[in-house]
Amino acid sequence: MSKVEESVEVEVPVRAAYDQWTQFETFPRFMDGVERIEQRTDTLTHWVTEIGGVRREFDAVITEQIPDERVAWTTVEGEGEARQAGVVTFHRLDATRTKVMLQMDFAPEGLTEQTGDKLGFVKRKVAGDLKRFKSFIEERGGVQTGGWRGSV
Repeated sequence: MSKVEESVEVEVPVRAAYDQWTQFETFPRFMDGVERIEQRTDTLTHWVTEIGGVRREFDAVITEQIPDERVAWTTVEGEGEARQAGVVTFHRLDATRTKVMLQMDFAPEGLTEQTGDKLGFVKRKVAGDLKRFKSFIEERGGVQTGGWRGSV
């Protein structure tokens, strides 16, 4: 397993950052390579991605969700599915700023993914996704597209 850790400071209150992150269907608007996400239940999402010419569909289950604090997930094991687990945490810096930290463990498959991992492709991709999340939420003036306040 490989590991990536990245963070970004966003100029919005912690509630706005958290609530926007829980709107998984909007991820394609700021996550490069994510084509579609469907939230099937409160804890199950279905992903369609194409990264580096590799197309994948997989399910991920939310294993922990605490409003304004954290969202943790792991992929559902199955043939041909991506293997990863991670957590995104939200840290209140002050009334109008939040630090968003993402930690993810993943298993690169095949020579192309293993080479890309060694060259830092995943780390750069995650950093770029977080920067695009920052732009997405800040350009909206901190107004999130929705939010789910339940706990898992």
